[in-house]
Amino acid sequence: MSNFETRDTEKAAAFYGDILGLDLLMDHGWFQTYGSDAKMMVQLSFGTEGGSDTPVPDLSIEVDDVEAALERMKAAEIPIEYGPASEPWGVRRFYVRDPFGRLLNILQHE
Repeated sequence: MSNFETRDTEKAAAFYGDILGLDLLMDHGWFQTYGSDAKMMVQLSFGTEGGSDTPVPDLSIEVDDVEAALERMKAAEIPIEYGPASEPWGVRRFYVRDPFGRLLNILQHE
């Protein structure tokens, strides 16, 4: 689980909930958690680059349908910073920035 400070939880709700389609799992008003009811594994990654000569993303989010996620980002007029690309290590992905400036790697295993 990653925790990010923000003064505007409504932007988080719009991006991570409405556009990306994550479920609101916990809401204290001052602290909200988005994710999936499916059992999640914890992973930490460290790298000198993000692969394919891209910057290391702040967060990677695996989705069930990367093309649908891409279309929702485009519909919301969120600039695509990289991709979509099918990578040689077996993922299809694209990069965007969330409303707080974090670089996100949105991916699906092929």
